[in-house]
Amino acid sequence: MAQETAVTNVRFEHWLKKAVEWGQVTTAESQQDVCLHLPELQAFLLQIYEVLQNMNTTAVIQSFPLIGQLLGRLCWNPFVVAHDKSQKILLQSLCCLYSKEPQNAVEFKANDWIRGLLCHLISLSDMEDIGVHPSVSTLTTTPVDYLSSLVTNMVSSLVGELQGGVHESNMPLRVSSEHLNRLSVFCVPLVSIPEVVPLIEVILNCHESGYEECLHVAFLESVNNAILQRRISLSEKAVTSLWLRHLPSLEKATLHLIEKLLTCETMQMKEVMKNSFLPQASVHHPAIFLVIDNIFRKMLLDTDGNVKALTAVQVFTRHFIQIYQQNTQQHQIPLKTYFPHVHQSLVMVLAKQPSDIPPKAWPHHLKYIADMLKTMTEEGNLWSNGGLLENWFFLAHFGDWLHIAAYQLLTSENKISDALLWLLAFYHHPNTGFQHRMQEMAELRCVVGHLKELLSQTPSKADLQAALDSSKAIIQHFCLKNVINQLFVSFLIFSSRGHKLAHQFFACMDLTWDAKHISALLTNAEYWMNLPGFQNQEAQRTVEVLQELFQGR
Repeated sequence: MAQETAVTNVRFEHWLKKAVEWGQVTTAESQQDVCLHLPELQAFLLQIYEVLQNMNTTAVIQSFPLIGQLLGRLCWNPFVVAHDKSQKILLQSLCCLYSKEPQNAVEFKANDWIRGLLCHLISLSDMEDIGVHPSVSTLTTTPVDYLSSLVTNMVSSLVGELQGGVHESNMPLRVSSEHLNRLSVFCVPLVSIPEVVPLIEVILNCHESGYEECLHVAFLESVNNAILQRRISLSEKAVTSLWLRHLPSLEKATLHLIEKLLTCETMQMKEVMKNSFLPQASVHHPAIFLVIDNIFRKMLLDTDGNVKALTAVQVFTRHFIQIYQQNTQQHQIPLKTYFPHVHQSLVMVLAKQPSDIPPKAWPHHLKYIADMLKTMTEEGNLWSNGGLLENWFFLAHFGDWLHIAAYQLLTSENKISDALLWLLAFYHHPNTGFQHRMQEMAELRCVVGHLKELLSQTPSKADLQAALDSSKAIIQHFCLKNVINQLFVSFLIFSSRGHKLAHQFFACMDLTWDAKHISALLTNAEYWMNLPGFQNQEAQRTVEVLQELFQGR
């Protein structure tokens, strides 16, 4: 009763008055008022629906004599029913009022009136999705596709008005800020309707005459949410324009992408990345890239370089570089623009894809990278928290080179490279001081030497157990867990009988070994194993076996 009283005495008259105003005035201001008040109206309609569920039609009419006027006006207001939530609540409310077995003249008359409104609303919706009352199945009137044609014609008219001669000149549109603002508010409740997409595209691509953003923030947020929820599909140009106009939308899209990358399967990453438009937009607009890169930076710092977070950064960077290289415009933006805090020479050497360099040249290229980073972080004037962080963060973008470094350390016939040992140690533990770094490298040298010996023979389970025990002691004393994980994964992948050793390795593991970290390394391995110089069926079989073993651990 308290709820019924609140509906009757406080809000009912207010919304009836609003419905009358909206029905009598067709100005842009009236349309804007509907759009801005829609969430509050929907909350009130839901309150009415909850009350109607517990009353029969006669009792409802006696308690709310003006309910017919309110629901009738709202049902025929295109700006109200265009929103699926409003439409659903109105349908459900009318179904509650419909009497399957009318008992008096009032209920017979109400049924006739309700049939007309239901036919109109049902023509706009799928009854199975709405979950309407079973009595609706008794209706025999054929629905008409009223709203779809209304919206299509309205959108076509507005698009034509905005475009003018744009197709011939192909120049950016310039429209008054006030007009664009009104249109953006008008579109807020309509963004999920496919017929409205052409209008959204034109609005986003318009250039207003003023210097400040004129599109309403509710419109920008609604469009971004609809894109992320895959309720609408816009062109790359329109989506990029949205992100340039509204920083929170870009940030939300980036976080959405990161979440999907952290949870999807490896084979899905390429498609997820392509559909996000983020790498494509970043290539054409360095400002977008810098925003995304700062979010990646914070994620890596907050997770202390978590390997899954690193994978997300590296997958994004890989696609970004590929699109950048394919962009052969005459005035291509220099790569240094995207990485303003990193030395130009380091940008050029690390940004080279492994697939662009012959495998025979990999050792020399890796040594050049390691020597350059070591000079910048230990011997030069850049030894500071800022310089150290920037150089490590930049290296983290190109983790594929670290997998190749581990491969070279284990398979090269030459003596163990100090440069590659330093590169691996720096990547996994950038903040280590000079003296401690020397101790780390000495311990890593022992691990690499032991694994190289095992690669040259057919190791038994006892040999593998001895290697694990020796590495366990180093992990406990020097915190080199991530480096040693990477070395052991590379060892198993490139062993001649790695798929058999995988079972032994898994059986010998204890809680000292980070199963989640190893699983993430295996995810990365699926990419770099397809590079020239790595491809072999035995290695791929080993990765598959390891993934199955670690999947449930």
